[in-house]
Amino acid sequence: MKRQRPGIPTQHVLAAYRQVLSDWPVPNESHHLATRAGSTFVVSCGPEHGPALVLLHGTLSNAASWMFDAERWSEYYRVHAVDIIGEPGLSEGTQPALDSDAHAQWLDDVLDALGVESAAFVGLSFGGFLALDYALRRPARVNALVLVSPSGIGRQRAFLLKALPLLLLGRWGRERLRRAVMGPAPLHAPARAQPLLDLLALIRAEVRPRPLRIPRISDERLAALHPPAALVMGARDALIDAPAAAERMKRLVPTADVTLLADAYHYIPGLREDILARLRQLQNLQHE
Repeated sequence: MKRQRPGIPTQHVLAAYRQVLSDWPVPNESHHLATRAGSTFVVSCGPEHGPALVLLHGTLSNAASWMFDAERWSEYYRVHAVDIIGEPGLSEGTQPALDSDAHAQWLDDVLDALGVESAAFVGLSFGGFLALDYALRRPARVNALVLVSPSGIGRQRAFLLKALPLLLLGRWGRERLRRAVMGPAPLHAPARAQPLLDLLALIRAEVRPRPLRIPRISDERLAALHPPAALVMGARDALIDAPAAAERMKRLVPTADVTLLADAYHYIPGLREDILARLRQLQNLQHE
């Protein structure tokens, strides 16, 4: 049997994903947008003429990971949760080079197809790198930027080398990896979140991770960051040297709102209200 290309979802994953999308907690519209990188899937919710907010998820994930955040944020924004190309969602499996303008061109096409001139961006992990890269390449199209555990600022740890032996150990190994990245599992997850948690577990079990080498953004480029920005990272991040990343951001972008949480991992739960507050504060700064 031909092995699935890294990052590409199985039919089993796609079926589960569509089922989770059918339970999106607020009224929404889904789009399959034509871009130069191929068809791109986006879920949009919130007031049609509200300020635009674009959400970019991490690797081995998709737009569904934002569904409960979008429920809250769509009270204030027209939220667009994007399936990143090349990841296990409903967008094209295209995986352009990360050290090029290709992803910025793709996001140009996404915003143009949505009729969005500029937007606030929230990016998580790999999505944080893409959001930051876009803000640096297209500053006029980003009016606020919240980065959660983003790649590209701090040194990327050699996590995959440690992960490969554990991936050979089945469910036990996958659970060890999950804990290293996400921290201890919550004792009582809300019942309505269980289908989403099951989907993410299925992706980890069935989708081969992409061996991503995220380019480290140069001092010169990072210092030129123009849109108001906030950075939130966990000091126990297994994928990124978060303390060094936070210090580098403070030094090169002194206007940025930087928070390093001592006991947090790469995945940081409970940020819904915090991110909303940061977005509104950053956009107030943009208009001063």
